[in-house]
Amino acid sequence: MENKNTEWTNIISSEHSLFKLNLKEVWDYRDLVYMFVKRDFVSSFKQTILGPLWFFINPIFTTVVYLIVFGNIANLSTDGAPKILFYLAGVTLWNYFSSSLGGTSNVFVGNAGIFGKVYFPRLVMPITIVISNLMKFGVQFLLFLVVFLYYWYLGEVTPNLWVLFTPVFILLMSLFALGVGMIFSSLTTKYRDLSMLLSFGISLYMYATPVIYPTSMLSAKIQPYAKYNPLTGIFEGFKYAWMGVGEFHPIMLLYSTVIILILLAVGTVIFNKVEKGFMDTV
Repeated sequence: MENKNTEWTNIISSEHSLFKLNLKEVWDYRDLVYMFVKRDFVSSFKQTILGPLWFFINPIFTTVVYLIVFGNIANLSTDGAPKILFYLAGVTLWNYFSSSLGGTSNVFVGNAGIFGKVYFPRLVMPITIVISNLMKFGVQFLLFLVVFLYYWYLGEVTPNLWVLFTPVFILLMSLFALGVGMIFSSLTTKYRDLSMLLSFGISLYMYATPVIYPTSMLSAKIQPYAKYNPLTGIFEGFKYAWMGVGEFHPIMLLYSTVIILILLAVGTVIFNKVEKGFMDTV
């Protein structure tokens, strides 16, 4: 029996720990991850006239709308930061989070056809979605950098050493989207209503996150509750790092990290449990 097993390069078993992310197995399938990421990136602008330019057009249009509605009509504060840069920072971060969460939450239902035909680590799909959205974020972040350099040259923004934490802010956002996305993806195999509820919830969540406003403009009664939101520390930290504005303290980032790691652990357990038998319910 031992000799027969040594003839196989991979042995697939249903027995594994619920807490295990199986990252080694995902690494073994890195070529598949690369192929899916390339597919997602190319399909984003396939059969469009402007192609990759949409990665720039989308945040520019959204920023202009926010500038008119929230900046000029509602006259919301930006803590003294240039309005265009303030809204562009919020839009760039939020686009990455919302697209990663929305895509990850649909993994099981959206890929049931592939999952039912061939085996590969199911974790490959949510990781692929986070990475492909990270590439789109990179393109939009370049636009943010160009606008930032303009205002920095004019002396209207003052970055600080927290800029070096930018990769940490992005990593935490991706892990948050991955953890919550895996929870919803697992639950929607049985309760499809959750997918519709989530898309509505993501829209509402944006207004509970300091995307279009700083937490300093909130009343003293609401501010403590706003800081319970794990994204508050990340968004405020990013704006404080690049523009030198906002209410940010390292404790906020520590709180976000702890909550996000807990959600990632919960998402991993539920995801591992559901992946064993989701084909019977999808």
